[in-house]
Amino acid sequence: MTVSELSPAVPRERETSLLASVPTGLLIDGKWREASDGGTFDVHDPATGQVLATLASATSEDAIAALDAADRAQASWARTAPRVRAEILRRAFDLVTERAEDFALLMTLEMGKPLAEARGEVTYGAEFLRWFSEETVRDYGRYLTTPEGKNKILVQHKPVGPCLLITPWNFPLAMATRKVAPAVAAGCTMVLKPAKLTPLTAQYFAQTMLDAGLPAGVLNVVSSASASGISGPLLKDSRLRKVSFTGSTPVGKRLMADAAQNVLRTSMELGGNDPFIVFEDADLDAAVEGAMAAKMRNMGEACTAANRFLVHASVAQEFTRKFAAAMGALTTGRGTDPDTKVGPLIDGGARDDVHALVTAAVDAGAVALTGGAPVDGPGYFYQPTVLADVPNGAAILGQEIFGPVAPITTFTTEEEAIKLANASEYGLASYLYSRDFNRLLRVAEQIEFGMVGFNAGVISNAAAPFGGVKHSGLGREGGSEGIAEYTTTQYIGISDPYTA
Repeated sequence: MTVSELSPAVPRERETSLLASVPTGLLIDGKWREASDGGTFDVHDPATGQVLATLASATSEDAIAALDAADRAQASWARTAPRVRAEILRRAFDLVTERAEDFALLMTLEMGKPLAEARGEVTYGAEFLRWFSEETVRDYGRYLTTPEGKNKILVQHKPVGPCLLITPWNFPLAMATRKVAPAVAAGCTMVLKPAKLTPLTAQYFAQTMLDAGLPAGVLNVVSSASASGISGPLLKDSRLRKVSFTGSTPVGKRLMADAAQNVLRTSMELGGNDPFIVFEDADLDAAVEGAMAAKMRNMGEACTAANRFLVHASVAQEFTRKFAAAMGALTTGRGTDPDTKVGPLIDGGARDDVHALVTAAVDAGAVALTGGAPVDGPGYFYQPTVLADVPNGAAILGQEIFGPVAPITTFTTEEEAIKLANASEYGLASYLYSRDFNRLLRVAEQIEFGMVGFNAGVISNAAAPFGGVKHSGLGREGGSEGIAEYTTTQYIGISDPYTA
């Protein structure tokens, strides 16, 4: 593992001018304004620890003002023609694409990912805008005759109403577009609460939506240092009709409990403990390539990141050797450096948590073939790490790592691999490598995960339903299922028109 210098490949003047262009207030009813109490909070660069920007910190009063605006706009927005909503989303796609370098640099600065990866997120995130611009006019209902033939059934989809959208820090653009786009398509108004660690991209995206023609009050943004200060009063307000959250399972459970008081629609994309299974007949070079993609996207700070590597004992030595070599060759540094392949973790606490899991695993008998320690110097960097001989029962196999660490354990039979994969309360993503397609199908049917990759290390796509089972959440984002999360179904019974 090598470490690049923190010398900027992007001129500091470019960073400064971009940061100065990002709105720092709260977006309420189409206007950027200060917090009601004048409060602010700082956003830091995880590569240096330095302050990037200071934003208005929304209060509970501001949250209610945002819901007021969303509630006022809901009726007219719901009646807006689907084609009009679709064209706004398409213009937003075009604008995000035009501003791709700005969005990428913002994400690199506030979240830490390398610029090349940030550009990939812009492409991925923008696609939700294009996808749902196309889905807007295809939200079909149905008209049919009752089975006995006496009456007619009319079914229509209606917007669920004002929504609270809570996004995480790890994908600042894509998680916003993945929620905002289907809400716009369905005709819902929104209050968006970005993560306090990475709100700049969401602020810039909200302005882009206004530039695309989104009416005042449809999207309101309340960045804040206090998540509970925003969600608490909103979840108690009967005007709110849905909450969509991406984040940790413990927080998701608390939000679900609070949402139950008003019987809110909920979409929860929560934690993961994703297995990467390599069978004895796998193409090992392809498996290593897939493992690098599944593990190191976002420095491992992704709910879909491979968390447990289950490798058949007969190929474990060769796979581990190749995987460790690939991980050890990665360059760590500030994401603006073109040589950087691995950026910093989001903050010091995250790095400490990752190192504690690694230390405990090594103490229990695991061997660090590469990495295994924080990187000295400024920022919150951690060495890309491969752990071999990780004993079953080690904490690192039972928890979401959220860092560049790959623990490897072995199995000997297909049944054992399935049992090990399912030995988790989580069920988000999984990855299977084998040349036997029948085996892939058999295993996919038996493992308890919402998403499965066949010989593929990256499976997220705007056209596919993203989501998990068990403690990984409920609901789906993306695909044709994504817009359904923002609609309610209304049935209208019609008397037989032939007897009228």
